[in-house]
Amino acid sequence: MSYVFINDSSQTNVPLLQACIDGDLPFAKRLLETGCDPNIRDNRGRTGLHLAAARGNVDICRLLHKFGADLLATDYQGNTALHLCGHVDTIQFLVSNGLKIDICNHNGSTPLVLAKRRGVNKDAIRLLEGLEEQEVKGFNRGPHSKLETMQMADSESAMESHSLLNPNLQSSEGVLSSFRTTWQEFVEDLGFWRVLLLLVVIALLSLGIAYYPRSLHLLGLSRQQKHHLVLSVEKK
Repeated sequence: MSYVFINDSSQTNVPLLQACIDGDLPFAKRLLETGCDPNIRDNRGRTGLHLAAARGNVDICRLLHKFGADLLATDYQGNTALHLCGHVDTIQFLVSNGLKIDICNHNGSTPLVLAKRRGVNKDAIRLLEGLEEQEVKGFNRGPHSKLETMQMADSESAMESHSLLNPNLQSSEGVLSSFRTTWQEFVEDLGFWRVLLLLVVIALLSLGIAYYPRSLHLLGLSRQQKHHLVLSVEKK
């Protein structure tokens, strides 16, 4: 069964992209051999690899990779080809050639999140879950490049300096984060409407507590005034 995750008419005026959509391997090969750019994009920033992966055309994915297609290319939403993929063989190909399973798009969604949302077959879901679990454990993490190592070191140094210059910032952020987490858990456990009702009751009690002493004071004044009025009448 084919799972297509692209909401368009499956038509494009770019021959290579159309071949990737149609799964036309011979035509795609001819175009690439004559010098067609393997990383050409459509109006949404999707490359041929995105379109082929979305339709499970793994042979075209291999062909594009052979001719230098960028496996790490993202569209304008930050999706890699893996984000649009829901086919076991295509997932295996992309991951085995270096695509990270836990990479997030601009909305913070991983390929697994999008696959579950779009209802791909269970085999693909299980594969993505297994790969993501391995990624979390570090089995698929390769050594960082020198540039990545330098960037990480600079980032950590900047964060450390910022913390030293602002000793209270880290503490306040930690307290705020802890409070936010606790509040979210409280709302989820109790339910939104119950929490809202509880806040209304607390507000009413607060108003009552605030105005009760004032009411007693006014009541005491009224009794004193009444007593003075009675005394004045009796004297007359």
